[in-house]
Amino acid sequence: MSGLPRSSHALVTGGARGIGREIAIALSAAGAMVTVLGRDRVKLDEVVASGAARFAVVADVTDQAAVGAAVAEAASRQPIDILIANAGAAESAPFGRTHAALFRRMWEVNFLGTVHATQAVLPGMVERRRGRIVAIASTAGLKGYAYVSAYSAAKHAVIGLVRSLALETAKSGVTVNAVCPGFTETDLLENSIDNIMRKTGRNREQAVAELAKHNPQARLVRPSEVADAVLWLCGEGASAITGQAVAVAGGEV
Repeated sequence: MSGLPRSSHALVTGGARGIGREIAIALSAAGAMVTVLGRDRVKLDEVVASGAARFAVVADVTDQAAVGAAVAEAASRQPIDILIANAGAAESAPFGRTHAALFRRMWEVNFLGTVHATQAVLPGMVERRRGRIVAIASTAGLKGYAYVSAYSAAKHAVIGLVRSLALETAKSGVTVNAVCPGFTETDLLENSIDNIMRKTGRNREQAVAELAKHNPQARLVRPSEVADAVLWLCGEGASAITGQAVAVAGGEV
């Protein structure tokens, strides 16, 4: 596997915890200067203090102006070569109780959050004819799951965006891809586990098993496994890989 382009500056949205933090660690270890973006300054500063990232900027990805300002702040140190659009959220409900506000929340954070970050970094990448954009989608963007119609719809939209944008940028030196984790050991998944336990009366082991059964390997994905896939797509050897949705899900899709 080829390494990252020399002296790359990577911006990771939702970089304070979970998959985003693990990606920041992997990119830093590979030699990138990493800036993490998120809403919680305290958590972001902890990531920087740990050495997982060099800098942090604060923004809510649903706020286009705030994202633009945060990206400008980060890029003032060094132009951004790599964007990992990782920030996201998941809520579950039967479709009949999935009200419009829930659909809007899932759309704004999972889809528009990706759009806002991408629009902020892409012009500079195209101008320099160098860039990697990786959206962290989900297997929910490749198939359906019961009780998460709003989340799944938003993640399907992310993959549609990636495929379309890859064609627009194919001759620009920029690649655009998605990584689609299955159920992964993160704080976000803990919320789903708690929800299953609360609604079904199952214990934690049973709730984890309910989620792990979707994976043919009968286990949860590790955040480091998602980060490895991202690192590959950001490498110089992946310059011919664009418009793809790479599942990290033990053969589920």
